[in-house]
Amino acid sequence: MKGKYKILFVCLGNICRSPAAQGVMQRLIDERGLNERFYLDSAGTYGGHAGELPDRRMRVHAQRRGYELTHRSRRVTGRDLEDFDLIVAMDASNRYNLQEMAATVDESRKIIMMGDYIRHYPHYDYIPDPYYEGAEGFELVLNLLEDACAALLDELV
Repeated sequence: MKGKYKILFVCLGNICRSPAAQGVMQRLIDERGLNERFYLDSAGTYGGHAGELPDRRMRVHAQRRGYELTHRSRRVTGRDLEDFDLIVAMDASNRYNLQEMAATVDESRKIIMMGDYIRHYPHYDYIPDPYYEGAEGFELVLNLLEDACAALLDELV
């Protein structure tokens, strides 16, 4: 591996799922002593929350598990598709929007689904948006992300 492997997590607004995925993956990388090998970021396909912290409810639920989500929301750019080695979409709509942005076949091949790495929740093949859900929705997203991020990291190392 030459330089750091760059992973971008993408959801709709970059205030719930993708910053949580970034936080979960960062802790896994920290625990395995792999900081020198990875660079993580997150973004959204919608830019209406640009500059905002993650949703307060997501930060509260994440903090209970020891995750500090301090990322500021931003919209994904065409440059991201060039610069990142892996673009991880949370759902099919996110993937579709990213594929529409991809300027080359190589960029398109970088886009994968987080749901493809879920191992212990067979009824899910995507990360559902918890924005309009109650506490259970945020807890479910964190459960799914802890499972999928661990599997993704296992595959990468």
